[in-house]
Amino acid sequence: MSKRALITGITGQDGSYLTELLLSKGYEVFGVVRRSSTESYERIEHLRDRITLIQADLLDQYSLIEALKVAQPDEVYNLAAQSFVPTSWSQAVLTGEFTALGVTKVLEAVRAVNPKIRFYQASSSEMYGKVLEVPQREETPFYPRSPYGVAKVYGHFITVNYRESYDLFAVSGILFNHESPRRGLEFVTRKVTDGVARIKLGLLNELRMGNLDAKRDWGFAGDYVEAMWLMLQQDTPDDYVVATGETHTVEELVEVAFERAGLDWKKYVVQDPRFIRPAEVDLLIGDPAKAKAKLGWTPKTSFKDLVHMMVDSDLARWEAKK
Repeated sequence: MSKRALITGITGQDGSYLTELLLSKGYEVFGVVRRSSTESYERIEHLRDRITLIQADLLDQYSLIEALKVAQPDEVYNLAAQSFVPTSWSQAVLTGEFTALGVTKVLEAVRAVNPKIRFYQASSSEMYGKVLEVPQREETPFYPRSPYGVAKVYGHFITVNYRESYDLFAVSGILFNHESPRRGLEFVTRKVTDGVARIKLGLLNELRMGNLDAKRDWGFAGDYVEAMWLMLQQDTPDDYVVATGETHTVEELVEVAFERAGLDWKKYVVQDPRFIRPAEVDLLIGDPAKAKAKLGWTPKTSFKDLVHMMVDSDLARWEAKK
């Protein structure tokens, strides 16, 4: 019998890569999608005939229970959230409902339907915020600097709490920034690579950016979903940092992206105070030693290769539109 997996957030970047991985391993994959008058399945369109989509909502406990009854999964991957950090400032309550309380509702549904289901929670490096240790490890204290980071801390600890209180196989992957050509255009990496493509093709004159000195640990989403899967294949549940162990500034990201297109970034980039966060996270760099030692996981894609992949993809997309 093939394994069955249910993914919340299946239409997102991580959901699409995870779906591809699970299908390649012979899983039967079910995805939770929200009811909407317009469908947005672009990232999984090529997989639609191989997966089953179930309408449910993280804010509706009953719909989650029904989704679990239909899918009867061996594994649940909770990737759904309001995940754009700047939006969490303007929609703080909504972010808390989806990104924090939504985790509890999925865990409660698992406990009610089948406590033997293995559960993965998508935690975030934004939980570290104003970092208290460099690099950040599983034991590093959290100091979130945004409503999103605060909500993710709740989601992380409620997962730990249910694991310890109800003996669920529940784990959290503390993923550092992971990007791809499927990343949303609102995120800084895609904002840069999409901007570079449009400037190269004469469709844009400048790229307005916020803090160029912020440092991040950027990896490829396609590599990171393998770590998610590996966490649920272990004998005992545990939490893991998933990162490259390297840090790069936003300025480096900009430089590599423009260089790929044969452009000098200094001629096009304008710093704009509107894009500065109310409370900035200056330095994030993860220590993936535990994931390497216990899961046998290491990232395969370098920072430069990742940026080049994204620029090439956006150039091809805009050239096709042109």
